Amino acid sequence: MAAAEPKAPAGAATARRLARSCWSAFWDYETPKVIVVKNRRLGVVYRLVQLLILLYFVWYVFIVQKSYQDRETGPESSVITKVKGITSSEHKVWDVEEYVKPPEGGSVFSIITRIEVTPSQTVGTCPESVRVTNATCGSDEDCVAGHLDMLGNGVRTGRCVPYYHGAFKTCEVSGWCPVEDGASVSQFLGKMAPNFTILIKNSIHYPKFQFSKGNIENRENGYLKRCTFDEVSHLYCPIFKLGFIVEQAGENFTELAHWGGVIGVIITWDCDLDLPPSKCNPKYSFRRLDPKHIPASSGYNFRFAKYYKVNGSTTRTLIKAYGIRIDVIVHGQAGKFSLIPTIINLATALTSIGVGSFLCDWILLTFMNKNKVYSHKKFDKVCTPRESSGSWPVTLALVLGQAPPPPCPCSKEDPGQAGRPQDEGRSQAPASPPPQPRPPCDLPDQMVDAPERGAGPGPCASQDSTLTDPRGLAQL
Repeated sequence: MAAAEPKAPAGAATARRLARSCWSAFWDYETPKVIVVKNRRLGVVYRLVQLLILLYFVWYVFIVQKSYQDRETGPESSVITKVKGITSSEHKVWDVEEYVKPPEGGSVFSIITRIEVTPSQTVGTCPESVRVTNATCGSDEDCVAGHLDMLGNGVRTGRCVPYYHGAFKTCEVSGWCPVEDGASVSQFLGKMAPNFTILIKNSIHYPKFQFSKGNIENRENGYLKRCTFDEVSHLYCPIFKLGFIVEQAGENFTELAHWGGVIGVIITWDCDLDLPPSKCNPKYSFRRLDPKHIPASSGYNFRFAKYYKVNGSTTRTLIKAYGIRIDVIVHGQAGKFSLIPTIINLATALTSIGVGSFLCDWILLTFMNKNKVYSHKKFDKVCTPRESSGSWPVTLALVLGQAPPPPCPCSKEDPGQAGRPQDEGRSQAPASPPPQPRPPCDLPDQMVDAPERGAGPGPCASQDSTLTDPRGLAQL
């Protein structure tokens, strides 16, 4: 007797059925079904959503953003600057060569407005500045010889000496003496600084469109010598007064000149190249770049020294300079009509209009009192027979509704057996009544109009038809 084969676990059989079901569903095709729902409120919502989407794309996308254009951002740019003017302090007159750093005339430069001068520094020994950590002392034991503080002014000698002024002492250092805090003198240069003139010459180039332009207009010789910038009358005269720049940035000139600061001059070139080149003009804006409300990082200063010889020994003048730093920043974008972005945005607009249908379908399936009726009418399943009785053109015609469907039996019994005797023993039975004419088979759900099926299910209707509302979709 053959051994009984072991039965597969129930979980494995379920998994196989699930896998077969998923594999079969993978090859299903879904096609949209059009259903007209007579509901005025839902129709208003649908048209309103479509109108909002249409306005968004027409006004914002195409008119404001000009999405029909091909764009290039970040033009190639060159900046040349030149400062002119003289000023004076308590001790001397200052010209451009002294108060502009660096003098090359690039996009970033500084105008000195206040200095702290430490004159006649020579290499030697002197007291350390009281601003250096642990510089104060009471005796030589508090000063370690050879110690070098990175924030100090030299190498400590190990001696504790009296400070330049006052009764306290600091550690002695070997370096440039006297140190900055001990003998510095402050001088203010900002008295005439608001009248300094700054020429900002800028040229840009958009390589994608082969477009170039500058911010100086081609006029007669001498035009730049007698003009200053005005946004209306002298847009192409890029000569600015320093006081005008600080005022446009919303700053107080005296305070800014005393502690220093960073001002940005922003030149924007936004060009619509579908228009004439004369419509592409620079726009200037000014703002302070350093955080003035944070004391630890506000202001601007730097140091430099001037060296000379006295009796054969090297001597220098150390200058701590406070000033207004100017950063010229150039940016912009250019656009020109192109067919590719136009087609892409038009396709996006047409696709987005379908959001209205999605929203209304969600309302119908979620909130309407006839949502089950709508769901039954919207989703149908059509199973293709495994054995096709005709060729593929006939099947395709049936699916598209171009040919009448083949007749289907209205009972499970073969109609050809109606008049055939079924058993010899039943020959004495009374003759059956003549068969009544059979009504034609109902069309499938997807081939029948909703109003025509409202009367009730036919003899060949599927079981799903029993879920329909007797009143149809008239109440939606």
